[in-house]
Amino acid sequence: MSIAIDPREVEFTQIRAQGPGGQNVNKVSNAVHARFDVKASSLPAWIKERLLSLHDSRITEDGVIVLKAQQSRSLEANKEDALRRLQELVDGASVVQAVRRATRPTRGSQRRRLESKARSGQVKALRGKVRD
Repeated sequence: MSIAIDPREVEFTQIRAQGPGGQNVNKVSNAVHARFDVKASSLPAWIKERLLSLHDSRITEDGVIVLKAQQSRSLEANKEDALRRLQELVDGASVVQAVRRATRPTRGSQRRRLESKARSGQVKALRGKVRD
């Protein structure tokens, strides 16, 4: 289930990208900081809770997700990359894990386990001292 993020709720700040950039390095601000306030967003409450409970370094104590995008030399491409990564984070939080129900091991699996243990014990017994 995918819940779309409204791009108007994301605040973009242009910053200078790190690393080498040639002649453009001092003139062009092509990296982007994307800030998304989870608490003030239009996401459903249960997704907000799940996002805020994530132990992710990109989520501040105030409930703001901060992503830095600087892969591309284009500002628009970096904005799209930040939005895509934010959407992946929300999609990951919206996945509900199935509850695991404990089952009993089958008789065959128990038998195979015990045979394996016996075989392993025999191998280890053969590693002892050689006696006449």
